Order: sequence, then structure tokens, then C-alpha cells
Amino acid sequence: MRIFEYITIDPNSRKPKYRQIVDCIVENIGAGNIMVDEKIPSINSLSERFILSRDTVEKAYNILKKRNIITPVKGKGFYVTDVPLKKGNRILFLINKLSAYKMRIYNSFVSSVGPDVQTDLDIYHCDESLFLALLERDQHGYDYFVIMPHFKTDELRHTSTTDKVTRLLRSIPDNKLVILDNHLSELAGDFAEVYQDFEMDIYEALKQGESKIQQYEKAVLGFPSRSVYPYPRRILRGFRHFCVEAKISFEVIDKIEEDHPLEAGTLYLTIPEEDLVNLVKAARDQGLTPGKDIGIISYNETPLKDLLGITTISTNFDQMGRTSARLITEKKRDKIKNPFVLTNRDSL
Repeated sequence: MRIFEYITIDPNSRKPKYRQIVDCIVENIGAGNIMVDEKIPSINSLSERFILSRDTVEKAYNILKKRNIITPVKGKGFYVTDVPLKKGNRILFLINKLSAYKMRIYNSFVSSVGPDVQTDLDIYHCDESLFLALLERDQHGYDYFVIMPHFKTDELRHTSTTDKVTRLLRSIPDNKLVILDNHLSELAGDFAEVYQDFEMDIYEALKQGESKIQQYEKAVLGFPSRSVYPYPRRILRGFRHFCVEAKISFEVIDKIEEDHPLEAGTLYLTIPEEDLVNLVKAARDQGLTPGKDIGIISYNETPLKDLLGITTISTNFDQMGRTSARLITEKKRDKIKNPFVLTNRDSL
């Protein structure tokens, strides 16, 4: 059977043999080497040809059947389905939490990747076990995996990955993986990546506003030490780096409450949205005017902050979605740092 010449099995590859079978058949259908309605080898003949266990070939064929790539015909064997196959037509988009920022990235991605692509969204809530379950369940049903890696430890602190997560990510072929939002130095490979550099981003953004920040006697950062959705501690390091270099007195507090006693002449930086709301209420109740008596900088840009005149430091969420979509449509594996800027408004 001529299809045998398009199937290759590398015994030294880290990729499981059943995955090699799946990928060979899918890629050769996409390349036009294996035609729609063409018969493919039986499970027994393929296992004998490549000295594989019958279970290995059967597992591969079950995946192909699930993806509607092949169809069993009773008494005749397996045939390439008459449903046209589009390379890259199914994408799994995994995010760590449901927020306005994450959805802006997702919506921008979906708009940019094109109408013929099916993009499925799943949320794993920074939970390692849920992430592993979702990815292992869906690993063989998608052509690309776009993943935002943010996890919580047992102490509710942030970690970019875990040993189990890293091992699972390494099992995904580099040409099918896009890491989004968070740079994974632990994961070596030739995969695509569009990321924030949390430590240098906040440092460089604050440097942009240093001339105005220097008018304040002190800088206070609200940074939750523990959270169900924890933030990278690299943000904290970048803030400290800036303050030490700029010779500005600084303090880090866990939370800004609605009745938090504010100090005139102090710059407040908020990360959670709740902290910003509480800060604005406290300033109003204590008769302090943002941009005059106190300074306010909020992490992550939103239209409401623009409307309220709140200075922000933020990555460009829409551009992150567009860039990741472009890497997939152009089949590129670049590693790109997403833009991060300070937007100066009345509150600084």
C-alpha cells in the first residue's frame, strides 16, 4: 500500500509512537499526499509493517476517528473522511482566570485568527490539577494550543509552572504550542511565545513617569501576598528596583481597604481592581484629591480608568491577541515581548 511511504516511526523520538502515526497521517492529508476517500492500512498491517503493538496503532486510529479524519467502513477498513481537513482549524485557548483583561486578549485573538478557525476557550483557575486534566483530555483533539501559564502554590503564591505542567507542555510539539502572557524560562524549545516581562515592565514604565513620581515623598504598592489568583512576584521586584534606584521611600502592603488611612504626598500603586475602588473611595472620604494630594497608578488599562482619569501601567492586551494569532497564521515560532507602557493621566 503506497500510504506506507508517508508514515515514518522514529524509535528514538520523545514523541509517543501513536502520536507519530496521527501526525504523519494528518500532515500528509494536509499536504495532499493522502487523498480524501483513500483507504489507509488496517491496524494489523500497520502494526506488522512497523513492528508496533496493536494497541499503539489502535490508539492512534481512535484519535483520528474522534477528530473525524478517518471513518471505519464495516467489512472494508478505514478511509480518509470526506470532511475536508483544514490544517490548524482547531485551537485550544487555555487561560488561568476569567477577567476583562484575559477576555480582551482572547477576543482580539479570535478576531485576528480568522473565521474558519474554531477556537475553544477553557479556564483552569490557576489550578495545576485542573490544568493537567483539561490538557490531557484535549491534547489530541487540537492543532494548536495557546496557553497562559499562571499557577498557585499550596500557600496561594504565584508560580509560572510546576514539574508536572512542564513535562506535559514538553509533550506538545513545538510547532503546535504558543505560550502567552508569561515567559517560561523553564521550558526550553522552539515554540512561539508572546509574553510580559513582569519585573522589567513595571520598572521601565515607572521610569517613564519618574519626573512626576519624584514629587511624592513615598510610594506604596498594594500587592496581595496570597491570593486565589496570585500575581507574579516579579512585579514586586521591579517596583522595589525602581524605588531603590530613584531613591524613593517605599512600602508594600497586602491590601488597600475602603477605610485605609491615606497619607498626603504619597503615591499609591494598585493591582487588584478592588484595591483601586477602595483607594478612590478612601481619597474621597478623606478629602484628598488624586493628582494633587496623593498620586494613583493602577496596573492594567481599562476604558473605565481612562474615563476616570486614572494613570495606568499596562501591557497592550489587544496587541497580544493579534500577535499570537499572526504567529499561528504565518506558522512562525518567534518569542516576542509585548509592549508595556505608562499612560499618564490626571491621577499622577
